[in-house]
Amino acid sequence: MSTFKIKKGDSVKVIAGKDKDKEGKVIFVDRKKNKVLVEGVNMITKHEKPSAANQNGGIIRKEAPIDASNVMYVHKGKATRIGFKFENGKKVRFAKSTGDIID
Repeated sequence: MSTFKIKKGDSVKVIAGKDKDKEGKVIFVDRKKNKVLVEGVNMITKHEKPSAANQNGGIIRKEAPIDASNVMYVHKGKATRIGFKFENGKKVRFAKSTGDIID
């Protein structure tokens, strides 16, 4: 399996689907299913029964996972692809558009 290029906390832009051109922060990454959960993107309505955690229940809006291939990393306000290279013996991510090291 190849290395996952998107990580939790990254700022990403949606490049395909109903939420195209929306930007948000990655909340969760599911490597097995190749999905990411992005803040404010792919919102769904869910009917919940009253429970100990949610006293009232009712209809709530929450984010649903989106395929990782439908998002691109945002670097300096622009969507860019991500590559890997070795810097001082460590494997690091870099933005392919500028060549800047991400982390």
